[in-house]
Amino acid sequence: MKQSLAEEAAKLIRILLLDVDGVLTDGRLYYGDDDHEYKAFNIKDGLGIKLLQRGGIEVGVITARKSSLLTRRCTELGIDRVIQGREDKLSVLQELLDDSALDIGQVAFMGDDLPDLAVVKRVGLGMTVADANHVLINNALWQSQFPGGGGAVREAAEFILGAQNKLEQLISAYE
Repeated sequence: MKQSLAEEAAKLIRILLLDVDGVLTDGRLYYGDDDHEYKAFNIKDGLGIKLLQRGGIEVGVITARKSSLLTRRCTELGIDRVIQGREDKLSVLQELLDDSALDIGQVAFMGDDLPDLAVVKRVGLGMTVADANHVLINNALWQSQFPGGGGAVREAAEFILGAQNKLEQLISAYE
């Protein structure tokens, strides 16, 4: 039941918003003796983001933390909509809707834990990772088979593009 609802919702998506820690990363924070923070991003997720963009679907990031590493990664991927340091993700979503021609049904959001719950419950396609909090899993329409930082975003990208009949054409560009 959830799968068919998710497929119908995915057909309408025009933007995928992503949490960072636990979605684009494995959720662990690495601190060096040099007082620097380190994060690992999955290259497969990066290609999934590029595929979405080539398929006409915008990608954005909403995160409660601030990180120059994230800014760098988003710049590399061509993600312009990067909102950092905002714990109230629902208000960020509302601002996005107010400032664009998007309808809530055209928005997908992928999160992994309780701070993402309100947005997951309200967007057209609430998505989560395999290792998400059980409350998020119960409220998301779609769940990846992969954990955060382990290809979940790539799988989400392929799911959305597949539902919109865009995936095969995008893959054929690599043949």
